[in-house]
Amino acid sequence: MLIRLSHDVGGYLYDVFIARADVWLVLGLVGQFLFAMRFVVQWLASEKAGRSVVPVAFWFFSIGGGLITLVYGLYKREPVIILGQAFSVFIYLRNLALIRSSRQKQSETV
Repeated sequence: MLIRLSHDVGGYLYDVFIARADVWLVLGLVGQFLFAMRFVVQWLASEKAGRSVVPVAFWFFSIGGGLITLVYGLYKREPVIILGQAFSVFIYLRNLALIRSSRQKQSETV
C-alpha cells in the first residue's frame, strides 16, 4: 500500500512539475518565490530587532510576487488567484504610501 501511494504521489508530482512545465509554470514559481521571500525578510528583520518588525522590503517583495502571481493567474484563468492578488497589490501599494507619508512627516518635524 505504501509503495503504491509513493508511486502515485511521485507520478502526480512528475506530471505537475515536469511533464506540464512551461514558461508560465516558471513565471508562477518565480512569483511564489518572491512572495515567500517577504516572510524571510520579515523574520530576519524581527530576529535582528528582537521584536516584530515589518521592513519596507516586505512590501516590495509583496508587490513583485503579487503582480507576477496575478499575471500567472490571469493567463491560467484561475479566479482564486486573480481575486486574491488583484486586491492585495493595492493594499501593498497603500502601505508603501503610508510609510512614505510617515517618513516625510518625521523629516519635517526634525
